Amino acid sequence: MPQLLIQQRPLITRPESIQGVAPFIAQILARRGVASEQELELKLKHLLAPGMKGLPEAVQLMDQAIDQQKKIVIVGDYDADGATSTALMILALREMGAHADYLVPDRFKYGYGLTPAIADLAFEAFRPDLLITVDNGISSHAGVAQAQAHGMQVIITDHHLTTKATPTAEAVVNPNQPGCGFPSKALAGVGVAFYVLAALSSLRARQGKASAKVAGYLDLVALGTYADVASLDYNNRILVDAGLKRIQQGLGRAGISALLDIAARDPAQLKAQDLGFVLGPRINAAGRMETMDIGIECLLAPDMQSAYPLAQQLNQLNVERRQVESQMKQEALAELAKLQLDQDNLPPALIMFEPHWHQGVIGIVAGRLKEQFHRPAIVFAADQDGRHIKGSARSIEGIHIRDSIERIAEQHPHLVSHFGGHAAAAGLTILKENFAAFKAEFEQLMAGQDSSLFQAVLWTDGALPDEALQTATADALQQLTPWGQQFPAPVFEGRFKLLDYRWLKDAHLKLRLALASGQALEAIAFNAAGKYAFDPAQGQVRLVYELDKNTFNGVTSLQLRVLHLEQ
Repeated sequence: MPQLLIQQRPLITRPESIQGVAPFIAQILARRGVASEQELELKLKHLLAPGMKGLPEAVQLMDQAIDQQKKIVIVGDYDADGATSTALMILALREMGAHADYLVPDRFKYGYGLTPAIADLAFEAFRPDLLITVDNGISSHAGVAQAQAHGMQVIITDHHLTTKATPTAEAVVNPNQPGCGFPSKALAGVGVAFYVLAALSSLRARQGKASAKVAGYLDLVALGTYADVASLDYNNRILVDAGLKRIQQGLGRAGISALLDIAARDPAQLKAQDLGFVLGPRINAAGRMETMDIGIECLLAPDMQSAYPLAQQLNQLNVERRQVESQMKQEALAELAKLQLDQDNLPPALIMFEPHWHQGVIGIVAGRLKEQFHRPAIVFAADQDGRHIKGSARSIEGIHIRDSIERIAEQHPHLVSHFGGHAAAAGLTILKENFAAFKAEFEQLMAGQDSSLFQAVLWTDGALPDEALQTATADALQQLTPWGQQFPAPVFEGRFKLLDYRWLKDAHLKLRLALASGQALEAIAFNAAGKYAFDPAQGQVRLVYELDKNTFNGVTSLQLRVLHLEQ
């Protein structure tokens, strides 16, 4: 484990300007960039207006296609964002009377995005007049040209970063495309699709034509946004909160209800984090292990009877995904152990390839390595053509992984065949014979980074005042959700007197602590055995923790959930 530096989050805005909350809560919010109490009001009326570049052209084309009963095909992506975007488009367009089908490429055969082969496949399967991408397409110049050669019009809706000219599609909607003034760059693919459909529906409603209740699909928007780890700026928090409330009230899609039932989760108690850690992985498992059609069909299912078998299939695929991931991670750690790495001589990036590794799980394994060693990680697996290998990259704070790959692609064009992504996560394809050369170039590029970036930091909101250590504070913080990417759940630190301790199942450490006032507190450190050097004789502990509640024998009390322990 990397040595942790415990630091307090800096204030981004002024706590004094956030009225109506306790001072320590105003501090928490100011550390997350909240500028006023209005940003705590997560109402749909506060959503940003749909002033996106390319939106009017896209809406006009879609409106005409519906009126003229043209064939529309949606080309999705094979992750949870792509699945929710595809389902959202199909459901809303069909509600407006459109003739719409979808196609999600098999990641193992066709790779990522609208490739010429996908354009051919769409043409053969559907002979569409209009092709709409969701959550992909911003770099698909050749694929757009191929679709147009088949006589299709093309609309791209995407959110991935690009520094290049956009493809010559009939319309391109992406808040991250050059020249788009839309204030939030954090929308997920499903968020972009939502804006397009909302604008289309309101145009059609104004003209007295069949429209859609697009707000009724916010459960899909919330799920795709959170599962894609999109930054929770004010706009995304509104979208996630509204969708989460629909699920909690039992108004979500049948497929979501079925997945929650199989995972033994009560929808009424659902938290935003569950979108990312309970629902997201089960839908993602389809695209990772088999075909994303299973995930999309589950989300499209009109009732529990049709949704449940699909949800069971997704759950089983997720079990398989976990087994494969665990095996691959063990192999990767064994390879690293052979290099006899310790924290003082870790390379500036962890880049690994094994021919038998599973392409669907390399991203998760890269993420696990990044978390464990606090280094950018790229994990490669063999492509089906035998000549190329596909890599999934995950990065630490301060190192923009997509831009780093682009730099190598520009300096050594022969080394990178394709790439795309975001600051924290990206994908790429290289020739197998170039693996060693790419690895050397990438490690050299990372070696030139500021060395302080490779120091793992545990950010906290400082110490809580003693009087705030009560269940009411945990409830107050829950009212400020959703917490997530770039709007993290509050984490506190403090020194406590140790009154008592016991081990549960030889793995979890249960602590009884005392505050200066004499008040006693419970804390729990899960999987603490072998993780912390705990010496009860010291009589005190320094903890980094989250506030939690524990109900035992009908009595609810405060419990600190320990994230880090030292003495």
